[in-house]
Amino acid sequence: MYYFEHRMVQLKITQVGNSIGLVLPKEALNRLRVAKGDIVYLVESEDGYTMTAYDPEFAEEMLLVEETSRKFRNALKELAK
Repeated sequence: MYYFEHRMVQLKITQVGNSIGLVLPKEALNRLRVAKGDIVYLVESEDGYTMTAYDPEFAEEMLLVEETSRKFRNALKELAK
C-alpha cells in the first residue's frame, strides 16, 4: 500500500484583472502535472472539494465506450473491414 503524506497548501484569493483567482505554487503545479493554459477541475466530494487535472466526466464516458466496444466487438470488427 502506498501512503501519501497529506500536506496543506495555503492559497490566497487575489485580483487578476477584473476577476479574482488563485495562484498555485510551482510545487502544486508539478504535482498536478499542469502548466499555464491547462484546465483543472474542482470536484465536489463528501469531504469538500478536490482539485485535479483529471476530467472525471470524460473518464466516465470512456468507460461507457469501452463497455460498448466489448459488447459489440464482433460487429465493430466487421464494420472496420
